Amino acid sequence: MSNNFTGIVEKAADSDYSIIGFNIFGYEDAIAVVRAAEEINAPILLMTNKLAVDHMPVEYWGKLLGSIAEDAKVPVSVHLDHAKEYELAVRAIISGGFSSVMYDGSKLPLEENIAKTKEIVKLAHSCGVLVEGEIGSVAYSDIDNNVENVYTDSKEAKLFAEKTGVDWLAVSIGTVHRLQNQKAVIQYDRLKSIQKEVDIPLVIHGSSGIKDKDLSKLSTMQIGKFNVGTALRLAFGNELKNSVNENPEEFDRLKLFKKPMIKTQEAAKNKMEIVGFNKNN
Repeated sequence: MSNNFTGIVEKAADSDYSIIGFNIFGYEDAIAVVRAAEEINAPILLMTNKLAVDHMPVEYWGKLLGSIAEDAKVPVSVHLDHAKEYELAVRAIISGGFSSVMYDGSKLPLEENIAKTKEIVKLAHSCGVLVEGEIGSVAYSDIDNNVENVYTDSKEAKLFAEKTGVDWLAVSIGTVHRLQNQKAVIQYDRLKSIQKEVDIPLVIHGSSGIKDKDLSKLSTMQIGKFNVGTALRLAFGNELKNSVNENPEEFDRLKLFKKPMIKTQEAAKNKMEIVGFNKNN
């Protein structure tokens, strides 16, 4: 099916379910996630982030994930996550392999973030590509990363959305990137204030660290998309360790990948069910 996601995230934001964007690091987890989505008839995004594009050029990712998206039996979009460099966002847009991009100017002064995001929106929309921006910033659990939590101000969110014309807005309400345990404390009052000021779909990053009950509750609010990455990496990585330990003489990585792919599919399906696709498909 087409990987054009126009209207799908918007509909989710107005409904009692949300879409999940899964950060992908190869064919193995990409196809596992798509199989899970097909199993419960859920639209998804296959996302690639800085770590992935440092490993393989963004243009290659667009071709690989775009091919998978086109063959999927459910709507699948290809998204560039956290492009902090203007040039990287532009490369993804003009490559033709991405349906949406996130330009992350969250560490810039507000006016500079607005100006650069607005430029990206102009180019992207001329190419039929959707844009996600960010106000506030979501911290990382990694001790060597200097990104700190800056919680989203509702008035700034309104100004940013109106001046840039972004399609989706990432907000910071208590989540943390790369948490391996579900211990994020959600600031519901802050989210409600943002919802009163902003009428476009909101995006939550660091969703692997959200408790299941909070994830379910948030999916009924104005959240159009949750970003999930660490939960998949844990599922794949831990099972890969088991496969290697159980088969010390095996050197064929394709055989070693079989069980990790199954665990990844199960983890992806679980997250999609929590955000509403056990009752809305």
